[in-house]
Amino acid sequence: MQNEQWQSKYSGKIKTAAAAMKLIRPGDSIFIGTGCAQPQHLVNTLVEHSSHIYDAHILHLLTMGAAPYLDERFRDKFKMSTFFVAENVRDAIASGVADYAPIFLSEIPEEFETGRIPIDVALISVTPPDINGLCSLGVSVDIVKSAAANAKYVIAQVNANMPWTHGNSFLHINNIDVLVPYDEPIIEIPIPGPDEILQRIGENIAGLVEDGSTIECGIGNIPQVLADYLVDKRDLGIHTEMFSDWIIKLVDSGAVTCSKKTINNGKIVASFCMGSKRLYEYIHHNPFFEFYPTEYVNDPYIIAQHEKLVAINVGLEIDLTGQVCADSLGYKFYSGIGGQVDFIRGAARSREGKAIIAMPSTARHGEVSRIVACLTEGAGVVTTRGDVHYVVTEFGVAYLHGKSIRQRALDLINIAHPKFRRQLLQAAKAHKYVYEDQIELPWEQVRYPEELERYDTLRDGTEIFFRPVKPTDEEELSDMLYSLSAESVHTRYFTHTMTFPHRDVQRLTTIDYERDLAIVGVVPKPAGEQVVAIAQYFLDEKVQTAEVAFVVQDEWQQKGMGTFLLDYITEVARQRGVKRFCAKVLPGNKPMLAIFQNSGYNVKTDFDGEVYSIVYDLQ
Repeated sequence: MQNEQWQSKYSGKIKTAAAAMKLIRPGDSIFIGTGCAQPQHLVNTLVEHSSHIYDAHILHLLTMGAAPYLDERFRDKFKMSTFFVAENVRDAIASGVADYAPIFLSEIPEEFETGRIPIDVALISVTPPDINGLCSLGVSVDIVKSAAANAKYVIAQVNANMPWTHGNSFLHINNIDVLVPYDEPIIEIPIPGPDEILQRIGENIAGLVEDGSTIECGIGNIPQVLADYLVDKRDLGIHTEMFSDWIIKLVDSGAVTCSKKTINNGKIVASFCMGSKRLYEYIHHNPFFEFYPTEYVNDPYIIAQHEKLVAINVGLEIDLTGQVCADSLGYKFYSGIGGQVDFIRGAARSREGKAIIAMPSTARHGEVSRIVACLTEGAGVVTTRGDVHYVVTEFGVAYLHGKSIRQRALDLINIAHPKFRRQLLQAAKAHKYVYEDQIELPWEQVRYPEELERYDTLRDGTEIFFRPVKPTDEEELSDMLYSLSAESVHTRYFTHTMTFPHRDVQRLTTIDYERDLAIVGVVPKPAGEQVVAIAQYFLDEKVQTAEVAFVVQDEWQQKGMGTFLLDYITEVARQRGVKRFCAKVLPGNKPMLAIFQNSGYNVKTDFDGEVYSIVYDLQ
């Protein structure tokens, strides 16, 4: 329908913005539309024509445009409260002239419906009406639809630049009191440039995303980077509170098809989006995208119905017990609860779902650690230690759910920035979170050798991931050692019984990767990895000779695992300048003797009547 046609048809509802503001009375509660759909013309007119307004209460979720009502000139006219702290209101909240209301995003609409949070006037943005009198809320449905449904008066800026979006995103003209025709560009947000730290985080997250997963990404720069590492995935779905330009890459690459989604099959579902003009043009009249209100999108029950729902949200700080602060920096409110808890809990209840908290390991240009012994004074817990599952930084992935405080602390220290690991471990010891004898290394000088990670296929076709051992492998390695048969214990340790206490096992897992090295073979298990083999060498630097040993779990023997481990660790040692390997083997351990003899090196053996001593030069 042409502009002049709808304006003619609904002329009785059309007013200027200035005239519409006369509906507002002193003391009214005024809701302003969300994000990039903020009706900027209405907001500017509100303050320009506010001579009759006093003590009005402005309420919104997240505004990306200007907030002129916070100017000191209007202090006696407007008070403001927000459910999420955007940059344009952060200073006002910090200075005490505006309020922040922490609440789960999924629960806000009920507050409107019950009147516990009353709304007198809703200022919103819509598209021009179609032939049936329906206007689309465009890029922002979220809590806007509920606000409009429960407001006494709805004043809508009709903007021809607003994309027409599908789903449950419509308001009928009969439910709008005043139409204010005014076209202006939809607010755009900049797309973040490349960032090495974020790229490593994105790569680590992508390793947790399986083909056929349905993804939720929270606000921030991480989702944009993550998309680069998801383009080779297949049949991904999207059910998310919001999205940005990253979604274009995933759709165009064919990674996102939504064909495996359990509900809303074949559709990308969101409640709002923020991005560039290109994004707005991409979703305009695009039936692949459907926008729904927050009470649907963020409902943990709806979220949980998706199989393999991967929820990716960001944190500002996490303590060693797993408490996540995501809305404040100490006493200063920085963002908001938003939908983090909604999706964390929904994903946790999803079949094969994964709830992820992602963050860089440091803040303030590397000056402070985001993984801390205890949360900063004043910081609030958004995701509790009982809710947290996966935590991801640029240094790896920690799975915390169901783990003890000791395990959590060690796992989080392992993905903290190396320069903070020692002080975190010392704090963990002081709090009695970990054993007092936990080995401390000069972590700022210890580099985990990622280049030694590799996949290989055994004789029976099983794929094994081989990587350097980590301090967090202690429990898994201990479990493997205790699972060995008496015969395997005897051939490896020359005794029929042996214990593997913490003080000993940690010496195998906490190493410097330079003088000593251990490679483990791991296979997936629910929410983690199972160690099934380990090869290690201990170097005598004076003579550049290393003692080598390896052990394979009984059920994984006779598959070529030992041959691969010896070949691999020998090649690594040779490249590092180690001159020779030595080993002790019992005469009855014929498979091990065969592995050494078939290694391709000139192996020298010496038998003393009880044990074979094996030596071979690597250079």
